[in-house]
Amino acid sequence: MAGDGAGNGSDARRTPEEEFPPCCRKARASAPESEAKCHETVVSGWFSNSSLSDKDGKFMYFNNPMWPGEAHSLKVEKILYQGKSEFQEILVFQSSMYGKVLVLDGIVQLTERDECAYQEMIAHLPLCSIPSPKTVLVIGGGDGGVLREIARHSSVEHIDICEIDKMVIDVCKQFFPDLSVGFDDPRVRLHVADGPARELVEKPFFEMIARALKPGGVLCNQAESMWLHTHLIQDMLSICREIFKSVHYAWASVPTYPSGVIGFLLCSTNGPPVHFLNPINPIDKQEALKCKRELRFYNSEMHKAAFVLPSFAKKELSSFLSSPLTV
Repeated sequence: MAGDGAGNGSDARRTPEEEFPPCCRKARASAPESEAKCHETVVSGWFSNSSLSDKDGKFMYFNNPMWPGEAHSLKVEKILYQGKSEFQEILVFQSSMYGKVLVLDGIVQLTERDECAYQEMIAHLPLCSIPSPKTVLVIGGGDGGVLREIARHSSVEHIDICEIDKMVIDVCKQFFPDLSVGFDDPRVRLHVADGPARELVEKPFFEMIARALKPGGVLCNQAESMWLHTHLIQDMLSICREIFKSVHYAWASVPTYPSGVIGFLLCSTNGPPVHFLNPINPIDKQEALKCKRELRFYNSEMHKAAFVLPSFAKKELSSFLSSPLTV
């Protein structure tokens, strides 16, 4: 630990306020005392008291089985919409730092600030890996953001979307027009129905997708967080290795998702080779298509980097992945 040049006695001359590190002092100065109480080196809000419980003594805060023991809080400025469809509870609120937020059954789906990372990556990682995509199916995605990104590809002729919850579409058209604009593209055909009719991470689903794809067709599926769910990722990769010609895993940073990252499973069927790690159909060159909205996250460099795994993830997942040379 570095000192200030005054020897070990320097700590004795510090005021109580100076005992806190700079980040704590800055937070304390910029917020009311009630919102930035410091205890030693902890800013209120970074950690939560484990004694928080309901009247029955059950722990209330960290109660999601997908990410036990942790939570990410966003300050709510105003509730914009609350409703319940046939399938789920829908909430939209204005946050102080991330713009409007869409929440389904208590889980953040997107925020205006960081939606670009997920929408752009899940669309362009697969579509930029094949030379001339023609037909695209989106399962879910009722906010319209993925449609918005797919529409950037001029070679695409048909975009089918299967979304089970019409209320999600309607709510997003009202509160997230920058995403729902994807539905305005004339190539889009909406089907309000249960697309997979089965779990999205189980073998029957992947087998169904493989049968639907043309030779050399590609799949890109949300694939959890490598920080939290390597066991689930391993299961998905193992299943897909039995079904598809090549299987790869990529990831991106999305601050408001659990652990701050999200993974993508990319697979291709037998047929023309698919070089997922090398974007042979770069969207960067298609930006001259008079897109009103510039890409905010994806580019060809990010595409290549997304397949580079940290050492711990590489160790746990590499045996389930196709070789980088496998196409």
